[in-house]
Amino acid sequence: MKTKKTLVLPILVAFIAGIAFAGGFLFASSKYWLNRVQAESAESSSASNESIPLPGLDSNTISDIVEKAGPAVVTIETYVSSPSQSNPFFNDPFFREFFGQFKETPQQQMKQGIGSGFIISDDGYILTNEHVVSGAQEIQVSIVGLDKPVVARIVGEDVELDLAVLKVDVNKKLPTLKLGDSSSVNVGNWVIAIGNPYSLDHTVTVGVISAKGRPITVQGRRYRNLLQTDASINPGNSGGPLLNLQGEVIGINTAVNSQAQGIGFAIPSDTVKSVLDDLMKEGKVKRSWLGVEIQDVNQSIANYYELPNLEGVFVRNVVTGGPADKAGIKQGDIIISWNGKSIKNVDELQEMISKHEPGDRVKLTVWRNIKKISCTVTLGER
Repeated sequence: MKTKKTLVLPILVAFIAGIAFAGGFLFASSKYWLNRVQAESAESSSASNESIPLPGLDSNTISDIVEKAGPAVVTIETYVSSPSQSNPFFNDPFFREFFGQFKETPQQQMKQGIGSGFIISDDGYILTNEHVVSGAQEIQVSIVGLDKPVVARIVGEDVELDLAVLKVDVNKKLPTLKLGDSSSVNVGNWVIAIGNPYSLDHTVTVGVISAKGRPITVQGRRYRNLLQTDASINPGNSGGPLLNLQGEVIGINTAVNSQAQGIGFAIPSDTVKSVLDDLMKEGKVKRSWLGVEIQDVNQSIANYYELPNLEGVFVRNVVTGGPADKAGIKQGDIIISWNGKSIKNVDELQEMISKHEPGDRVKLTVWRNIKKISCTVTLGER
């Protein structure tokens, strides 16, 4: 058996490629868009005199859906306190002895950002993006039919999935939206986005699903399985619903490509449904844990380990005492299947892990010493 050398070059190449891929995307929340509002809101486009009918839609389809769904869409404004300004002499003991204690200027609220959300239960539970409410000291929600905004509290949130559940307390039943089945959505299906771009509440845009399963990186967050749409998504749309023609939510509008028009992204409703109970009851998402540091297989890795193809996940490191370590997985192994299903890349492996509960036992097949080895792993919790 020949001695293996440390794989510095393949890992470095993969790391650089990951950095290059990370650019070009922004959250569709106003606090991430700095000074673009004035320039972009001033632009306008001329409409054609010709009317082009949309196949499968009559003139009232969109308006009927919006009329029913609109009242359940909310505006979310977040605030932080500005530090109070005080004269340093006020804290000097000599000054206090002669002039007494001076009252400091009270802190003032500053608007941090604005986003969207939608009501999922008539008793006041609201779904939005985590990045919409991140860092907020106060959250105010504007609801159709109420005279003024109401204060909301965070019930549960998850940074990794970029989801948050809020709760408002009002003395009435609220309109709601139903979470649909995003797995049944096909590329080319019509969709409707409702949100509050540039503080223009309940703005409606229409488009199609352009692609499914898109992986992107936004502000350091890695998304693995997004819906891509050409329905216009702008600052303030974050957290708003992406609807199918049945008026069901099949996605949560989340991000846009800052370098192109007509490229927006939404978190699939099936992702939301899989963790919603945890968020509402536990305040967080319970996640299973394998205990490895991983990367995609590249050509250099495949050649070095004599792997017959570029499919699989390379194990860069194994956490001592973790589930993988206890199951006998070693640094340098290449995970090629999970419960008999082939694993092509990191996204597929992470998707498999996310579908299991802590404590589940799974069968892994790894490539080691030019042969396949099977092992059983009991997933941990992180």
